[in-house]
Amino acid sequence: METENKQERTVIHLEMDGKHYYFGSIANIYEYFDKDIIGISYGSLRNYGLSQEKPYQNNKCIIRKGVLLAKPSNRGRKKEE
Repeated sequence: METENKQERTVIHLEMDGKHYYFGSIANIYEYFDKDIIGISYGSLRNYGLSQEKPYQNNKCIIRKGVLLAKPSNRGRKKEE
């Protein structure tokens, strides 16, 4: 897989009550959901060490961390002559 000119973007996936939500950061989750709804505070989730290999799960939700796979873009780049 070619990784030149690609920017990795982290995605946080929250699964709760059969619904799926996607966020750009752990902090972004807490702009939409209260810690009582999720079952873990922001600080505790950060300390947990969320990773692709280590998702967080409790009786209220599952939180996973992944990488968004995207096509490389040349938008905004000058063409070489």
